[in-house]
Amino acid sequence: MGGIAAIAKAMGHKVTGSDSNVYPPMSTQLEALGIELTQGFDEQQFDPQPDMVVIGNALSRGNLAVEYVLNRGLPYTSGPQWLLENVLKDRWVLAVSGTHGKTSTSSMLAWILESAGMSPGFLIGGIPQNFAISARLGETPFFVIEADEYDSAFFDKRSKFVHYRPRTLVINNLEFDHADIFDSIADIQKQFHHLIRMLPGNGLVIAPKADSHITQVLDKGCWSPVQFVGSDWQVLNALPDGSEFDVVYKGSVFGRVKWSLLGQHNVQNAMMAIIAARHAGVLPDVAIEALGSFVNAKRRMEVLGTVNNITVYDDFAHHPTAIATTLEGLRAKVGDARILAVLEPRSNTMKMGVHKQTLAKSWSKADQVFIYQPSNLTWSMDALLVQSEVTASVHSDLDILEKSILSYVQPGDHVLIMSNGGFGGIHQRLLQKLSQ
Repeated sequence: MGGIAAIAKAMGHKVTGSDSNVYPPMSTQLEALGIELTQGFDEQQFDPQPDMVVIGNALSRGNLAVEYVLNRGLPYTSGPQWLLENVLKDRWVLAVSGTHGKTSTSSMLAWILESAGMSPGFLIGGIPQNFAISARLGETPFFVIEADEYDSAFFDKRSKFVHYRPRTLVINNLEFDHADIFDSIADIQKQFHHLIRMLPGNGLVIAPKADSHITQVLDKGCWSPVQFVGSDWQVLNALPDGSEFDVVYKGSVFGRVKWSLLGQHNVQNAMMAIIAARHAGVLPDVAIEALGSFVNAKRRMEVLGTVNNITVYDDFAHHPTAIATTLEGLRAKVGDARILAVLEPRSNTMKMGVHKQTLAKSWSKADQVFIYQPSNLTWSMDALLVQSEVTASVHSDLDILEKSILSYVQPGDHVLIMSNGGFGGIHQRLLQKLSQ
């Protein structure tokens, strides 16, 4: 929603907005753009009356602002619908979808197009550090968008991405997630097939060869060409940490990526971005060179600081697969150095306990695990301690969690903090205490 606000501002509109808990980096981006922000949903924000109210999918009936809009008959729409009608309908949309890696892959793709001189517009669910903004209108027909399967609004339960009408579609992977709105993987697959039905015949679907859930979706019917990573497109001679790899198409080597990112998941993300950019007209060798200067989005294995030889990272991981791949990448980089994993189970799916059978196995590459159990969690995480292959502890108080980490950490350690929220500012609190 912050990115949509930024695009609307760039189009010349006066933009204001509200939310209940806004934190960096989005809060600071909005301030820098001069977008007035209301904390909470006070009705006074609708004076003077807006021409359009764009309602995010986090809001539902009963919210003060929502009820005011409905009672007064104010014009309203969803964020995805507004984007379609005002921005995307005349653009070549390159959409990046999937359970994991959307932010990183769309950031890579936008940077590749930018490096090729194509000045794309983009809307990304994080802040790509090559651009320092999460969204922009762009100057050409090309528009890169992070295409989420979450619902559009309380009045539109279709996935957001069905509004985007892409010509180029990346499907990174497909797992069960968002248990608060989907009952099964089949429900999610149905939404992905709605998206595929909208792709033009001269469009392109890009997917991994080995993902059975994606294969099942494509088997329901696909009217566009499909290119797979793992068949025609391959990765060869990759270093264990993913920092270098060769890009190969039908046996021909296009070049070797040498970059700052880690993990085999990011290698696959890069392949997706290279193929998508090629569909839009960017030669693979140009894309490979661009990735050499790519800096991942904030909160994606972002190094926040190194104090007394202790490195603190911030990562958005919110699903067992994302936790596992992030830790695998870090382990490949640091070797035998100790990794301390600090986890906040904040996503709706995690809070519901859907992943509790696989969560303990996901952090097996860490040496020590510190888990925060918030008061609104509907299940106890104590059972995970028995399942865990490494020493783990559960804390319901952030201050005690912080003290526990500080009492254990020592020079040479890597502290990986994983949450898709603000986590009570524990990142900066730890860095400050470590510096003392």
